Amino acid sequence: MIAGSKFFNVLSTLVLSAAYVTAGAGFTVVATSTQVEAAAISRIQIFGAQRAGDEAVRSNLTIRPGIVFSDKDIDESVKKLYDTGYFSDVRISVSGGALLVTVKENQLINQIVFNGNRKITDDKLQGVVRSQPLGPFDPTMITADIERIKGAYRAIGRSDVEISTQSIPVAQGRLNVAFIVNEGERTKIADIKFVGNNAYGEQRLKAVILTKESGPLSFLTRKDVYTEEKLRTDEEALQKFYYNHGYADFRIISSNAVLDESHSKYEITFTIDEGQHYQYGEISVDSTVPNITGDELKGEVETKKGDVYDARRVQETMDAISKRVSSAGYPFARVTPRGNRDIAGHTIGISYTVDPGERAYVERIEIRGNTRTRDYVIRREFDFNEGDAFNQSMIARAKSRLEALGFFTSVSISTAQGSASDRVVIIVDVEDQSTGSFGIGAGYSGDDGVLLEASVEEKNFLGRGQYIRLAAGVGSDDAQTYNISFTEPYFLGYRLAAGFDLFKTQTSSNDYYTYNEQGVTFRITAPISEDLATTFRYTYKQISYGEDGAYGDDGIAYTSDDEMSAPFIALIEHGAYAQSSVSQTLTYNTLDSQTKPREGVYATATHEFAGLGGDSNFYKLSARARYYHTLSTDADLVGSLAVAGGHVFSTNGEDLNVFDQFSIGRQIRGFKSDGIGARTVDDGDALGGTTYFTASAEVSVPMPGLPEDFGLRVAIFTDAGTLFGNSVDGRGEVIEGTGLSWRASVGAGIVWDSPFGNIRIDYAEPVVKESFDKVEQFRFSMSNPF
Repeated sequence: MIAGSKFFNVLSTLVLSAAYVTAGAGFTVVATSTQVEAAAISRIQIFGAQRAGDEAVRSNLTIRPGIVFSDKDIDESVKKLYDTGYFSDVRISVSGGALLVTVKENQLINQIVFNGNRKITDDKLQGVVRSQPLGPFDPTMITADIERIKGAYRAIGRSDVEISTQSIPVAQGRLNVAFIVNEGERTKIADIKFVGNNAYGEQRLKAVILTKESGPLSFLTRKDVYTEEKLRTDEEALQKFYYNHGYADFRIISSNAVLDESHSKYEITFTIDEGQHYQYGEISVDSTVPNITGDELKGEVETKKGDVYDARRVQETMDAISKRVSSAGYPFARVTPRGNRDIAGHTIGISYTVDPGERAYVERIEIRGNTRTRDYVIRREFDFNEGDAFNQSMIARAKSRLEALGFFTSVSISTAQGSASDRVVIIVDVEDQSTGSFGIGAGYSGDDGVLLEASVEEKNFLGRGQYIRLAAGVGSDDAQTYNISFTEPYFLGYRLAAGFDLFKTQTSSNDYYTYNEQGVTFRITAPISEDLATTFRYTYKQISYGEDGAYGDDGIAYTSDDEMSAPFIALIEHGAYAQSSVSQTLTYNTLDSQTKPREGVYATATHEFAGLGGDSNFYKLSARARYYHTLSTDADLVGSLAVAGGHVFSTNGEDLNVFDQFSIGRQIRGFKSDGIGARTVDDGDALGGTTYFTASAEVSVPMPGLPEDFGLRVAIFTDAGTLFGNSVDGRGEVIEGTGLSWRASVGAGIVWDSPFGNIRIDYAEPVVKESFDKVEQFRFSMSNPF
């Protein structure tokens, strides 16, 4: 027995002294797994790490002296050393009681340069590649960098770009790396076709997708750039469009992009199967959650029998039921909609099944792909954190919120099994997009003449999700405007959008006086539901009137005594006024798009109290709502109806100031901003009004004969309204226009969603007006950043 034991010990020592031969990323273990598991070394010896240093090698080893290790530990150590990128060869062996680690170091990159690039700057390309100066020269990483550069060029429509590299030694162990770029010709999109579409024409479907055909202004919009990622996004957009318009069986059979290399143009074809058009059938809710019946949950249902099938309403119902059940103490509750198709009747009945669900917890949230937006900006859009109950409805809600931010070109959320059966890993993949813009706005009014505004806007400031905007404008007759706005969307870590606005305005809206206003507004917005929010504001501003010193047609200078009405003489003589007010606004928003709405409602209701110091004392109520509806989906005929109203009264029994009353002329196209309402008889000076009501109807359609991608639409409209009442001291002046008298106009407009911004030209003809009203038939405006 003793002899046998000694023999075994000797044999073990010999086996543990066998070499581990490593080459490339792999190695050969000359020992059995069982024998290695019993191994332990007393020291580690490192060879070849002149620049990296022994400690850099030692820190990437999973093997420690005095601790047994296996071939798995050696494999992992080799892999970690290669992953550093600093070594081109790694060899690990065991000799006696020592672990021998021999490395061959990669050369270091001294400098990275780009040659031949004109369309993408050096700075942007440097942000694309992973290789960096003073980092290791890794051929594998260089190859990957070439693909990254090609991807950057594909994103701007240059798919045939060619990239090569040169490396030039400059010192011992150092070299310069040059990426040689042949940008090639810009590829374009010659045609986008749809096969299998019957319910909607090609022009309507082209408006749904992000990719556009090449046109005269495509070099500015860059919407004619083809990428596979955009094609996938277009597929999802088409699917959502059909699902939300009654086509629950819609599917994309194929989407192909064929490149004509001789002309560098793509032809894209979507082959689709629309399926049947459905309405909702019978709707039911069944619950197996203790103490919660299906009848109790029916009030949360957004899908109504007889309505056109809309996948958004199904998701909204799931969210609402999930919230209700979760608040009752069942955070794992699962809401499962089951569709009961009646093919003959073209209906889909929805049965919502609610059960307590299986216990599952969020182990962690992994965020990938964000190169600019910070992790916490993405995480805060989730209603849960690591360790909280997992709920699938919350995932869908978070995805919608992330997409609505406008920070990303794509958002994808998936799940994976965690470390235990009841643990779930949430994986969020995003792709950042540019959120900064420089804008130029232009407009014209009969009062202020031509107005020009320049602005700088950033929606995701420093990747923190903050909004900042700086704007300055100038116009005729020394008109000037300045604005600074800042918004923190998650104030103090809560879903509260807090911010401020600094503003200053100087206008000359009459021949003999100027209007000056400057101040600050502090605001905070809190969501009540997904569609409803409330905003609180405090505003302090100073207002003053001054003599303009203009001259009349007779060459005689205007003076306060002979040309200006008594109320305005008093305004100028008073000097600066102060107005301090608080207000609350309720906003209801169900628009399908904030920029080009075709369905939904946008409504606001505001009440404001002024009198916290200052020279204004009033209570003001106002509300407005606009409803959008697509009258013809095939023709993209969009109609809208709007109504508005307001009333203001003094809270201290005294008269109101002119600037406290309403002025609504621009809500009724065809009239000047102060074109209707109370005014002095002798001088025609507008005083505003205490009460107003307006209504408007408009229909717009793409300009006939032009592709919808051009963004040109024509509109016809009719406006009506009234502004009456007066609480301004006339100081002996005779005042007219205080009675209830309706005005109306009809007109047409051209709207162009151009690369330079939204340009709109309206012509309106007043058909009902008073003799003393001031009209303005043409109106031009240009806004939005580019």
